[in-house]
Amino acid sequence: MISEQRANVLHGILLITLFSCSAFYIADFKFVKDLSLSPLIVGIILGMIYANSLRNRLPQTWVPGVLFCSKQILRAGIVLYGFRLTFQSVVAVGTAAIVIDCIIVAGTLLLGVVAGRLMKMDDDLALLTSTGSAICGAAAVLGAEPVIKNEPHKTAVAVSTVVIFGTLSMFLYPAMWRAGILDLTPEEMGIYTGATLHEVAHVVGAGNAMADDAIADPAIIVKMIRVILLAPVLVVMSLALARKRKGKGKSSGKTGKITIPWFAFGFLAVIGFNSFDLLPAAAVDTINSVDTFMLTMAMTALGCETSFDKFKKAGAKPFVLAAVLYVFLVGGGYAVTKYLTPVIN
Repeated sequence: MISEQRANVLHGILLITLFSCSAFYIADFKFVKDLSLSPLIVGIILGMIYANSLRNRLPQTWVPGVLFCSKQILRAGIVLYGFRLTFQSVVAVGTAAIVIDCIIVAGTLLLGVVAGRLMKMDDDLALLTSTGSAICGAAAVLGAEPVIKNEPHKTAVAVSTVVIFGTLSMFLYPAMWRAGILDLTPEEMGIYTGATLHEVAHVVGAGNAMADDAIADPAIIVKMIRVILLAPVLVVMSLALARKRKGKGKSSGKTGKITIPWFAFGFLAVIGFNSFDLLPAAAVDTINSVDTFMLTMAMTALGCETSFDKFKKAGAKPFVLAAVLYVFLVGGGYAVTKYLTPVIN
């Protein structure tokens, strides 16, 4: 009986693995590369296509394998994401970038929560959307999902908002820079780009489009600082949600339990280990490739649990909220970068 259950789990994992391999293959197409769509995004799209076509033909016994990919593999992928970062890169970029990142992340999260409540939006969906916009796009949404404990379709909705507005920025920022609309130095433009664009891939795409290493290099480092902020944000989020759930459960006798995001601490530990440069570059590159595949599996699994009916149920509010946050990132991020960078430096 146990061996049969394990076989069923493996069938589900194998299904997601095959989809993820397809995602990597498609992501290598030229037009997909031109859009800077990572395998993670392609994976969730493939999963959603499957969910809205052949999903009912999937044996129910395979579902635990799909859930394993969206839970356990997801957490492990977030931990290994730390191999992309070092604490030295944070120090090298300067105090201004760190302060600006903290302001942008805190401001975006606060605005998202407040605006979500004013719009009478689902709390979990508002928090997921805000986290994705504030920190590092799809990876941040995936990191917040185990803490918030929301339904898979809400994760997919939040990721879709990140894709739409992040892709828009990837083309908008270089156009505004070339047109001289943004009165920033190359270094300030790099900080602005890294502090406000959604995905790491979007930052890389925008930096390359501006064809200036003085912009691209600091942009990527500033973006990685935002990624590091994912860990403390998840811890604070866990404490806040536990307190909120405890308050709501008093009348029913339920208590809110703190969800310890162990993977967030693992993420920081891996960054610390990577900062000592103990592994050869080839080994780190291999780990990062494996990690990208694991995160793609998690995204694909989430897509497999998302039907268009659930998107309709979510309504237009998540996209309206994402638009509000986008305006804040573009306008507020510019103001913060323009006026704070000279003062701090």
